[in-house]
Amino acid sequence: MTDETPAEKAETRAIRRRWISIGEAVAVVGVVIAGLTFWSGYQDRQDAAADKAATRAEQSAQRHRVPLTTASVDKRGIELRSAADCPLSSTDIRFPSALGVGQQTTVATHLIEADWLARPMLRLTDGGADRREGRVPVLITATCTTDDGDRSEIAIYDLLWKTEPGGLLGGRSFALRGLVRRQSGGDQRTIDWLWAAAAPKPAT
Repeated sequence: MTDETPAEKAETRAIRRRWISIGEAVAVVGVVIAGLTFWSGYQDRQDAAADKAATRAEQSAQRHRVPLTTASVDKRGIELRSAADCPLSSTDIRFPSALGVGQQTTVATHLIEADWLARPMLRLTDGGADRREGRVPVLITATCTTDDGDRSEIAIYDLLWKTEPGGLLGGRSFALRGLVRRQSGGDQRTIDWLWAAAAPKPAT
């Protein structure tokens, strides 16, 4: 075997060091890739778990909702019924404080009576055009009965109203036109704030 010269030995050592460096770099890259793969998989699992939790929460919320719809609308007012898979057993209805209408509760017949609002609304719109329309936000706690017991939901709805000629002694009449769901949840302060923006302005 031929003896290597000092220069050849130095080159051999340099080549060996380069291969070691390359091997170390490859190992580091492998560790980094493995770490990124693990992290990506972990994030995917976390995201999937969060999505499942959100879906379960939404399904639970849906099961506990008692959305209302109108069974009929006539001169008496708006008859309510549950749009959920359980019959409506009661409603508690709160009105904007400024109207001075007390809380109303329905049990047997779920009717929002036009007479509850007629006097304050006609007084509020007095002096303007005979034909006017708008919305009154109301807070309704609806309860329905299921095989597992009662369930309730608080939500804000808009009562659609109108005034027109033809009331008592040739004056004006007030009527309710429908019911529109606005949002789940809410409180008295919320409907008072909504009414402050929606209330008809006095005639000038």
